[in-house]
Amino acid sequence: MPKGSKLPRILIVDDEPSIQRFLHTALDTGEFSLHQADNGHAALAAAAATRPDVILLDLGLPDLDGVEVIRRIREWSQVPIIVLSVRDREDDKVRALETGADDYLTKPFGVAELIARIRAALRRSLQETVEPVYRIEELEVDLQRRRVLVSGKEVPLTPTEYDLLRLLVVHAGKVLTHSHILKQIWGVAYVEQPHVLRVNISNLRHKIEKDPSRPRYILTEPGVGYRLRDQY
Repeated sequence: MPKGSKLPRILIVDDEPSIQRFLHTALDTGEFSLHQADNGHAALAAAAATRPDVILLDLGLPDLDGVEVIRRIREWSQVPIIVLSVRDREDDKVRALETGADDYLTKPFGVAELIARIRAALRRSLQETVEPVYRIEELEVDLQRRRVLVSGKEVPLTPTEYDLLRLLVVHAGKVLTHSHILKQIWGVAYVEQPHVLRVNISNLRHKIEKDPSRPRYILTEPGVGYRLRDQY
C-alpha cells in the first residue's frame, strides 16, 4: 500500500451525485480511502490537499473541462489519472491521453474492470524502477537480457519489434496512443504514418500470441492506441 500502512487514496471527480454515489458504493470495500470533488476547481484543490494515489476523473465538469484539469495537475504531479467519461469519440480519448491521462474507461463500465485498472495504476506508481522481467501467462520478457520467451521457447524479434514490445512492457496496463508510440520508436517524422505501427504490431502478435486474431497480450484500444495487458 502507498504511504506505508495507509490505504491508497482515491479522488473521485464527477459532478453527478448519482455517479458519485455509485462509485463510492462500488469502491467502499475497505481497500481504498475515498475522497470526492464535484467540479474542476474543487478537484485541483483536493488533489493538492489530499495528494491522492489515483484520480478518477469525469471530463464533463461544470467549470473546467476535464482535459484542462489533467493539464494543470500534470504541471506538478504524476499521480495516475483514470478518465471515466460518456465521451466515446476517439479524438476525446486521444486528447485526454496525450494530455497526461493514464487510462480511459467509457461509461458504462464494469466495477471489476474499474478496480482492476485502479490496482494496475497503483502498482505502476509504486514501482520506482521497471521490473527486469515481465511475465504473464506464457509470455516472458527479460529486459536485462533482451530475451522474449513464449512457453519457455525464445522468440526471435527484429530490433524494432523488440523496442516496440519493450515500450509496451515498461508501460504495461497503460494505454499508449498511436502518436506516442510512433514518436518513441520511429521519431516525430512518422507520427502521421500509423500503418507502420499497425504492420509491426501485427508482426509482433504473430510471434507472441497463440491466436493473433484474438490477442491476449497486446490489446487494441480502437482508434486510440494499444495497451499491454497487465497482471491484474
